Parts: sequence; structure tokens; C-alpha cells
Amino acid sequence: MTSALQLARGNPVLEGAVRRARKLLNRRALLGAAASAVPVPGVDWAVDAALLSRLVPAINAEFGLTPQQIDRLPAHKRDDVQKAVAVVGSMLVGKFITRDLVVRMAQAAGKRIAAKQAARYVPIAGQAVSALMGYTALRYLGEEHIKDCVRVVLDARLALPAPAAASTTDRLPE
Repeated sequence: MTSALQLARGNPVLEGAVRRARKLLNRRALLGAAASAVPVPGVDWAVDAALLSRLVPAINAEFGLTPQQIDRLPAHKRDDVQKAVAVVGSMLVGKFITRDLVVRMAQAAGKRIAAKQAARYVPIAGQAVSALMGYTALRYLGEEHIKDCVRVVLDARLALPAPAAASTTDRLPE
């Protein structure tokens, strides 16, 4: 299985975007793991959805793929991005993130999430397993999205935004 860094190999700017996106992903996945350990039904789903709805646009921003960033591109570049998104098949690159999109993304990790729900009802050990599964599910979804972003940037031959402009997405929601 190819990682996002392997896809970006040879392009230091793109590798930097992958590293920044992974840093965002790791922080959010840790928050998701903490929520998964709470033995209250539904809390983890709500937290995971909230984390994903903020994480995906933050990752998109690192790669210059938010709807606003794409709108600022010249027309021929916008077309290249749309074609690359279609080729990659991502439903989250360059899109406004809605509840439906988050649900579809979570369905991609459905087995992990279902097992996480079942594990949480086993005292102590189950909560630890649930937290681990919550972390890995968010990491999986986020890593797949990062790879999609890298593929779109490479296919569309995009210039990435300056890291200073993208790093404002690194703050956690208030």
C-alpha cells in the first residue's frame, strides 16, 4: 500500500504539505480516541463527525484544494483540478463538507466503527480497544483523504499555497 509521502516523493513542497496534514490528522485522531473511550452511546459518533467536518477542510487547505482556493485559480487550472478530482474519485476534495459527505466517509470505515461500538461495552479493556479503534478509523480516513489530495495536486500540476497561509488551519476549534 502506497503512503501519501511515497506519492509525494521528490517534491519537497508536497512532502511538507503531507507532513502538516498528518500533524493535523494525528491531533484530531487523538481527540477521537479520547471520545471513543467514553462509555456513553453516541458521543463518539458525534465527536468523530465534528472532527471529520473540520479535519477534511483543513487538509484540503494544506493542498490548496478548498472551494475558495480552487475558485481563485485561473479557469484552465480549475478545469484541471475538476478533472483530477474526477479521476481520483474523491468525494471530499474541493467540496464544501456536509453532514452527508461525513456520513459517506464514515461508511468507508464501517466495519472498524461497528467493532468500536461493540468493544466499548466490555469494562476497561473494551474502552481501551474502542479508543484504539476510534484512533485507527480516523487515521485511516484521514490518510486516505491526504492521498487523494496528493493525487489531485499531482494530476492537476497545482502549485501549493504557502505553508504560512495554510498553517492557520492547525488550530483546534474553539
